[in-house]
Amino acid sequence: MGYYLGLDASTQSMTGMIINTDSSQIIAEESINYDENFASKYGVNHGVLDKGKGTVHSFPLMWVEALDLLLTKFRDKDYDLSSIDAISGSGQQHGTVYLNKNAPDALANLLPEKTLGEQLRGIFARDTAPVWMDSSTKPQCYEIERALGGKQKGIELTGNNVFERFSAAQIRKFFQEEAKAYHSTTSIALVSSFMASILVGKEVPVDAGDGSGTNLMDIQRRQWSETAMEATSPELSIRMAPISKSGETLGAIHSYFIQKYGFAEDCLVLPFSGDNPCSLIGLGLIEPGSVGLSLGTSDTFFACMAEPKVSQEGEGCLFASPDGINFMALICFMNGSLAREAVRDSYGLSWETFGQVLGKTKPGNDGRLMLPYFTPEIIPNVSAGVFRKSLASNDVAGNVRAVIEAQAMTSHIHSRWMGLGVSDLYVTGGGSVNHGILQIFANIYGCPLHRSVTTNTAALGAALLAYKGHQSTITWKEIVKPFRDSLITATIYPDVATRDVYDELIASYAEFESSSM
Repeated sequence: MGYYLGLDASTQSMTGMIINTDSSQIIAEESINYDENFASKYGVNHGVLDKGKGTVHSFPLMWVEALDLLLTKFRDKDYDLSSIDAISGSGQQHGTVYLNKNAPDALANLLPEKTLGEQLRGIFARDTAPVWMDSSTKPQCYEIERALGGKQKGIELTGNNVFERFSAAQIRKFFQEEAKAYHSTTSIALVSSFMASILVGKEVPVDAGDGSGTNLMDIQRRQWSETAMEATSPELSIRMAPISKSGETLGAIHSYFIQKYGFAEDCLVLPFSGDNPCSLIGLGLIEPGSVGLSLGTSDTFFACMAEPKVSQEGEGCLFASPDGINFMALICFMNGSLAREAVRDSYGLSWETFGQVLGKTKPGNDGRLMLPYFTPEIIPNVSAGVFRKSLASNDVAGNVRAVIEAQAMTSHIHSRWMGLGVSDLYVTGGGSVNHGILQIFANIYGCPLHRSVTTNTAALGAALLAYKGHQSTITWKEIVKPFRDSLITATIYPDVATRDVYDELIASYAEFESSSM
């Protein structure tokens, strides 16, 4: 038992969360917003640099500087960092950091009288890092897919379709367009392993949960695939650190952090994982059948699975869970709050009146349906367009209910490939504050729905990974249950009287969706 720090290097901010495992409480959370602190220096907007034509990058040196600012914030607020037993972290998934021959010495010889930024600015073979928002690599995806023997072969090997934002296509593009810089790259890190390397002062292995988001890992073996490496770029295997074993210790924290911020000499650093796998742990989804739903700008459905099942259509992603046992399935629906807000705004509603209107409608909406593709959708893969069935565009109440029922049914239909009997649904994100929305999801899934107060599940998951790595004899259930239960603010049960209505509506919706493709 003790105190653990979870770090989250996300798209727009660097966050730290300290937990007390004796009381199962979050005792501190601080964040450094990139735009607020670095917009003038790096030119970022929403944490990234949009170069146009689908190319979206960020700056690893900015993340380095943000780490210093974050730990300074903890220190200046008199948090006792010497009490931290272990640290783990989360990094925005798929991003890649390109290091040169200067990196090992610079990481090992950090001095507390200088900043991290001053000492690490010369370690990059490439100043920027492509991030998950980058969609500029479609040609490289096709090339990798062909080299792997086709789409199905790629999915069977890595668990995922070859996606534009995944690391492999980004690495291949770098090799093709900047060959000289590629050959000067001595190692390629993921965002997660890069941040962990700074804390221990050496380049470290990659966690399997994050490694499975690269299109380079054999999902069955949880090791890099030489076949995928060769399909991506020359001599890639010598540039990638190995996959770490679950729960292994990377080492003690570097003296820089001991002398500058007061960490204890025996504070351990555990492997960092990706933000999505960390969120799985943060919501306590460590048993197959447990499902999470993040209602944000896009809606993200993720589930714990015992076996590495894959979607033959390439719908969704499959990652290894950081628990070292299970797997994580994830589906991202672009039309999340974007669609909800579009309906709200088109009728001049506030969120309060949106909820009131929704509450006056009845389950099933009298068969009125909407396909709410206000922006191009990923799942199903369709262009923008809003389609209605038995629903007039000026029917305010009908459209309000139709958009929510559509979102719940879409996630239900397109997650069937997972073969899960959903026992519990854990929901977080901005959309989770609306009881009416949550009741619809509970009714359509036919299971209890638990609303979590935690918004940064990735940072919490990272802190819990540190706890598990430090206290290896404790079971995952013993670790996550106290935090999961303490953070649940409401449980909503399905209305069994709606079961037949929604069984019929789901079938109608699936047919409507299929006929509109």
